Amino acid sequence: MNTSLLILAGGASSRMKSSESNDGLSENLKAQANTKHKGLIELGTSGRPLAFFLLKNAAMAGYRTIYFLVQDNSLLFQDQFADNAEFKDLEIKFATQFIPKGRKKPFGTADAVFQTMEQHPELKTNKFTVCNCDNLYSVKAMELLSISDYPHATIAYDREFLKYPSERISRFAVMQFDKDYRLLDIVEKPKKIQMNSFMDKNGKIRISMNIFAFNGSGIYQYLKDCPVNPDRDEKELPTAIRNMLMDHPLSMKGYPLAEHVPDLTSKNDISSMREYVQKHYK
Repeated sequence: MNTSLLILAGGASSRMKSSESNDGLSENLKAQANTKHKGLIELGTSGRPLAFFLLKNAAMAGYRTIYFLVQDNSLLFQDQFADNAEFKDLEIKFATQFIPKGRKKPFGTADAVFQTMEQHPELKTNKFTVCNCDNLYSVKAMELLSISDYPHATIAYDREFLKYPSERISRFAVMQFDKDYRLLDIVEKPKKIQMNSFMDKNGKIRISMNIFAFNGSGIYQYLKDCPVNPDRDEKELPTAIRNMLMDHPLSMKGYPLAEHVPDLTSKNDISSMREYVQKHYK
């Protein structure tokens, strides 16, 4: 069983900070959105942030060691979660995504996982799950990856159940599987004319919400050698996964799931996320 979870919280939250709110968001929440990482914006009635609820789900799914990958100036995560009595059953560790000299923003998700593995070498040989800090994944999704016996695994979300505008969904990666739901390909931001070629055996288009389980020894070199995407100037996890599959076909299992994944991308997402957590978490 895989009991290690890496939560990616090293991004610059640029879309959140640059967005406008048109749904009556309070000045306090606007200020948080402009200064804090998305995972630390207060959502619950007692001021708990999104990352709190993500940890709750992770603990219920069986994870026991948590790695937060944060920015080099982000001590707020440590203040919030280091030695937190509410998570006494979890071992919470931290890693930093350092920004290379000459860049203004982090180098992408593949670089984030690579830097975490460098700072916590046990991940180079262990199995672990990776997810975003600004998505609230369900206990079921996290548990499926925890108990998977495949070298690598991912959740294959049914596009029809993701309650996002089509323009936002078009920015997500799309996955192609064989009849046994072993991953054949993953493509970031595919063109519309490509979409039909990604339909699975049930006529569904499967979307990646950037949650994966990896065998550390199997993915490490592909993260280290991940090329930079020329359009987005980042090292992206889907690229590392595609390169791994070229050398090790059918080594990643997809688990189909038909459910929504609440997300914090812009200020307009904050109110709906607050409603969600206040409804589902007493």
